[in-house]
Amino acid sequence: MNPLQPTTTEQEDITTAGQRKINLIWEATQSSIAVMVVLANIIIWIIVSLTGKGSIPEGLTNALFLIVGFYFSRTNHSAIGGVGFKPNPKYEGR
Repeated sequence: MNPLQPTTTEQEDITTAGQRKINLIWEATQSSIAVMVVLANIIIWIIVSLTGKGSIPEGLTNALFLIVGFYFSRTNHSAIGGVGFKPNPKYEGR
């Protein structure tokens, strides 16, 4: 039995591998920013609630919802497998 012939060029394979690395770096960057913003909010909320002094900065709370909202709504995480054809079909719902 003969192996299947490749359907991509060597350059396409190199490009796809490079895109995977970029996507992994971007994923790690986004997740670390989201975690830092959530932790900053939690720390401020705890300090304000324990001391009873001051108030929670509105900008910090807005940043929490903005950054976490974008983090969960982005689609870059689905591209970790690289660009191009995916062997598993896209989920279309029931």
